Amino acid sequence: MQLPWLAPGDPLPDADSAWGESDPVPGLLAAGGGLDVASLLHAYANGIFPWFSEGQPILWWSPDPRMVLETAGFRLHRSLRKTLERFRATAGCEIRIDHRFETVIDACSQAPRVGQTGTWILPEMVRAYTDLHRAGHAHSVETWIDGELAGGLYCVAIGRAVFGESMFARRPDASKIALAALVSFCRRHGIAMIDCQQNTGHLASLGAHEVPRERFLSHVADARLQAGPAWRFEPVYWSELLPARLSFTT
Repeated sequence: MQLPWLAPGDPLPDADSAWGESDPVPGLLAAGGGLDVASLLHAYANGIFPWFSEGQPILWWSPDPRMVLETAGFRLHRSLRKTLERFRATAGCEIRIDHRFETVIDACSQAPRVGQTGTWILPEMVRAYTDLHRAGHAHSVETWIDGELAGGLYCVAIGRAVFGESMFARRPDASKIALAALVSFCRRHGIAMIDCQQNTGHLASLGAHEVPRERFLSHVADARLQAGPAWRFEPVYWSELLPARLSFTT
């Protein structure tokens, strides 16, 4: 089966034409094209994402099934709950959104991955997603402790369609805190699903699961047309996962 090769500006094939289980690389859709803002927005709006390693051309993917985290099904383990409660109650601990996007994506590109010796977040990907951030469609969720960036993640957003990309941590649980903050943010703003792209044991332990690509594409087609939220985090959003804190007045 021949893989479509694209010149910059060429339209991507439909997601449902990606290679299937009986093909050489399941989920692979096309190669080539460009990483400009318009191309990335078109790809994500149609359930497609780029993923390639050094020395490879741009590769476009749309796996079936698709790994997603439905925000209502986020699995808050006891240990993480305690971590979040302590984080919320500690002075100097805060969640910021889009405060240091470029630092976050650079840290993600350098984060070690189990079973991987390199990174797919190559310099051209960093430039592309930084441009997407400046266009208002890529966001960083950041865990700050005592004025230092301790961990975080970045994602793509089109309307209320949210696509998770990568995480990093410089302190224990800092990336999990950022993910929990993103889930809280999404719940508060009526965002039902976060795309996780690939199946990993870590994400599965937090409630992510696979859904048929058709269902995922239907979700994206609807969510991308809905007005997106203001990307800022308010401490009250923690009440989406944790009991509301009591306040007393005299």
